[in-house]
Amino acid sequence: MPREVFSGRIVVVNAMESLSTALTYLSSCQSIGFDTETRPNFTKDSHNKMSLMQLSCDDTCFLIRLNKFKKMPHILEAFLKNPIVTKIGLSLRDDFHGLRSLTNISPDSFIDLQTYVKQFGIEEMSLRKIYAILFGKRISKSQQKSNWDAEYLTESQKRYAALDAWSCLRIYQYLDIHNETLQHIS
Repeated sequence: MPREVFSGRIVVVNAMESLSTALTYLSSCQSIGFDTETRPNFTKDSHNKMSLMQLSCDDTCFLIRLNKFKKMPHILEAFLKNPIVTKIGLSLRDDFHGLRSLTNISPDSFIDLQTYVKQFGIEEMSLRKIYAILFGKRISKSQQKSNWDAEYLTESQKRYAALDAWSCLRIYQYLDIHNETLQHIS
């Protein structure tokens, strides 16, 4: 299968001013892709804090370097609770667990693709497999276990992170548009 690539703009956010700009831009969207990354931990019973949050619309993905902020920014908390913008992710339970270590908020208007795709007869639970079924393209996971707390993200990390969030949005949009015509496709 050919490899999928996010061809939109990737913006790294590591300061309040750029975060405010990003959230203003995303607030005009009806739905966005959502994902998070945490530096892998290879020690038993030890967990790292969430390093990165990816929020993507059709043309732009914002990579929010949570590890660069002293605490969870209030404007980001407010955005995650915003019921007007639907946030689309995969395996959100893991993401919400990571968020709880940073904030006590209850995120609102999230759709977990692992639940959503079942109504279309898709039994696969991984992003790679769901994407391959719908679009006939593969998503590389080669950067998944990289150091998300590094001082600077590599171009490969940026592309990987943006693709993960954007592909969640793309899956949702495709299924939402084809809701009437899609029967069981698996």
